[in-house]
Amino acid sequence: MAEENKNRKQRITLRLTGDEYAELAKNWKQSTVRKLSEYVRRVLFGRSITVNMRDQSKDELLAELALLRRELNAMGVNFNQAVHRLNMLDHSPQMQSWVQRFEQDKARYFAAVDAINSRLKLLSSAWLQ
Repeated sequence: MAEENKNRKQRITLRLTGDEYAELAKNWKQSTVRKLSEYVRRVLFGRSITVNMRDQSKDELLAELALLRRELNAMGVNFNQAVHRLNMLDHSPQMQSWVQRFEQDKARYFAAVDAINSRLKLLSSAWLQ
């Protein structure tokens, strides 16, 4: 392929409207061809082009899972901070206060995890149909 590029000395200049270029770029980005010039050559000479087909439901599922992962990560960080604070306390009045907060946070975290779990079940059942 590198030797082919060395022999390419002829240049063709082509002007496109914004809409034409947008359509060309959209089709190019949906293909597996990395360079626009190679894509144009393949189209011009009728060579095969492999197109990536995207499934909208998979894209939505991945976006939802990414949000859920971030939420779970944030919850884990908060939980670890609470446990670290509990371990650092040495006064019993402070300890009682933190234990009460910890129990409230724990209930909130478990409720959020249950909500995430139910959402994942809903997404998986909808996606598997």
